[in-house]
Amino acid sequence: GKSLHGITFPLLTKSDGKKFGKSEGGAVWLSKDKLSPYEFYQYLYKTTDEDVCKFLRMLTFMDLEQIEEIEKAMSHDGYTPNSAQKTLAEEVTRVVHGQAGVDAALAATAVAAPGKTGSSVTLSVEALEAIANDMPSVTLPLSEVVGQPVVDVMLATGLQSSKGEARRLIKNGGGYVNNMKIADEKKVIEDSDVIEGKLLLLGAGKKKKLLVRIEE
Repeated sequence: GKSLHGITFPLLTKSDGKKFGKSEGGAVWLSKDKLSPYEFYQYLYKTTDEDVCKFLRMLTFMDLEQIEEIEKAMSHDGYTPNSAQKTLAEEVTRVVHGQAGVDAALAATAVAAPGKTGSSVTLSVEALEAIANDMPSVTLPLSEVVGQPVVDVMLATGLQSSKGEARRLIKNGGGYVNNMKIADEKKVIEDSDVIEGKLLLLGAGKKKKLLVRIEE
């Protein structure tokens, strides 16, 4: 008779004994239709220090010498926290989703990070949709957003409880539209503020963000 051969691979587990690839929200899918590159990247980025070098060896094509250098650096005082995790997340995301997936994940990560404000962070519908599950969102008609004072929009979305509160927020430098600080409490939302005609990102301080979906 004919011989039948099989190949097995040891179950990949984390230092806590749990299976790698399982999360509280369910399985970590390779298909971007089931799990966005941003969510995939974030799952890897949250790897513990105890596991990160093990996963670099098993899940990437990096030179072992390079991984050993990362491992040594982690024990030094000058080590930047989570830089090994960032390398892991980028390398594995690149293998699964290509460089475009890495770029999309990094863009979404930059937008979502508390305190990320200013013109250095480019906003796009793709990046905002990737992080939509990580922040509250509301849907408003275009007529209730464009041409309206920003304090009115903040009230309509529930970001602020009153126009007076919204004005104080802006006066104190804590009001943001698309991660850009609002300089004038009388600002009116313009067509150019609506990203690709679909989304608007409001902020109260550097940590509280709200996504506004625009419907025609």
